[in-house]
Amino acid sequence: MNNSSPSFTIAEKLAIVHAMDSVILADGTVHKGELDALGEMMPRIEFDSNFILQARNIAQEQAKLILRDMSEDKKLELVSILDEIAISDGFVHQKESDLLLEIYSFIGIEPK
Repeated sequence: MNNSSPSFTIAEKLAIVHAMDSVILADGTVHKGELDALGEMMPRIEFDSNFILQARNIAQEQAKLILRDMSEDKKLELVSILDEIAISDGFVHQKESDLLLEIYSFIGIEPK
């Protein structure tokens, strides 16, 4: 577990959880591995299950704007988080990959 995660604001946490939820739902199937990974992210990012419901109420464009305004360190942490969520079921679906590229491009991060 990465204990050196940057400290995210509440708005940033909601936007990150929104993005994680979007990646999990992108392929139309919620896999156990994805739910496990989401659970592992809770202490790392410091959020609880109530955050997921709140994050779903944020418009996608609003979430992306919040993510774009984060510092470079936070954006790099976001990439790490979303990549872990995407691969957590053992396979990165094309729809997940497309969504990740869209998010990374919007926030100005070049994917590895």
